[in-house]
Amino acid sequence: MSWGYSMVSEFLKNVLDTIKRGVELGGFPEELYKILSKPERILIIKIPVRMDDGRLEIFEGYRVQHNSALGPYKGGIRFHPKVTLEDDIALATLMTLKNSLSGIPYGGGKGAVRVDPKKLSPRELEQLSRGYVRTLYSVLGDQTDIPAPDVGTNPQIMAWMVDEYSKMAGRNVPGVFTSKPPVLWGNPVREYSTGFGCAVVTREAAEKYLGGIEGKRVAIQGFGNVARWHAYWLQKMGAKIVAISDTSGTVYDPEGIDVELAMKVKNETRKVINYPKGEKIPDPKAALYVDADILGPDALENQITMENVNKIKAKIIVEGANGPTTPDAERELAKRGVIVVPDFLANAGGVVMSYLEWVENLQWYFWSEEETIVMRDAALVISLERLYEAMKYRGWL
Repeated sequence: MSWGYSMVSEFLKNVLDTIKRGVELGGFPEELYKILSKPERILIIKIPVRMDDGRLEIFEGYRVQHNSALGPYKGGIRFHPKVTLEDDIALATLMTLKNSLSGIPYGGGKGAVRVDPKKLSPRELEQLSRGYVRTLYSVLGDQTDIPAPDVGTNPQIMAWMVDEYSKMAGRNVPGVFTSKPPVLWGNPVREYSTGFGCAVVTREAAEKYLGGIEGKRVAIQGFGNVARWHAYWLQKMGAKIVAISDTSGTVYDPEGIDVELAMKVKNETRKVINYPKGEKIPDPKAALYVDADILGPDALENQITMENVNKIKAKIIVEGANGPTTPDAERELAKRGVIVVPDFLANAGGVVMSYLEWVENLQWYFWSEEETIVMRDAALVISLERLYEAMKYRGWL
């Protein structure tokens, strides 16, 4: 792949189109788009791992340092068999927007390794995690680039990584990775904070548009860290969780799913399809289409597209995943009056709630006969405005 993006994934194209749209809506100079459309640094690495059977496997990994105008790069590390460099760039770009909107002093970054972590033994996974840190040691740091977990990674992997970094530094450096186990300087609530933030955003959106969260039917696509805690906290708030899913399929129960039981089943069997009640549907995307008031696409990017947007029945969509709705599909949803709370607002945590009332007042203004101002546009302009001001003071613009 070249700096000119001669081969751009659909996900990256969607993110770049979103930024361009935000720059135009906010009346910012074109130079802002030029800076944000290219990462400051892209690192492609090879990580050798001696497997349990004696074979040597070479895994490809990435670290994209997108923008540092507001502070050190911040973003997770994804272990997934289908990850691409282009998608990692898109995710790093979204982290820049999310951190700016949240008002925290971080830039945006993202890392990844192309691997299926479920197929590795604990020893192999540890060696891969430590190898990632050894290869990137010189560009990471608590004042430089601060990774965290993402899809396929967890606090245990962060523990291995912070241990490896500290060994290389010759001292404990707990701040270089976040979401570590509490016993290794981690925050005890960090595990569920993103899902809790999604739940708070969902509750506030339901209060404004549906008269409250109590008894509202919610479908959650996914059951990883964000999705399960999104569902858990919504159930605690009085919502009825009617669908959950993972790669094994979808569980649908219009009478309501016991989220704590589902979490226990997932932890023990690694498959939500083993939940003892409800209808079992082989398609993981079926959670998107069930009859529900609220939908949380909390799995992966590009899940709601023009091919399936007409199957969506929910009145509110709260994006727990990064980029789960394509721009064309989002515009189609807006025409139908469906509220879409965008990823970099919804999954940034509870800190963004002060913005919700303000963006609500903007989302239905028409800027042309064809285009509607949706919540993503309002949040995007706020995010870009902060980045623009920082870049001006730094002399970048």
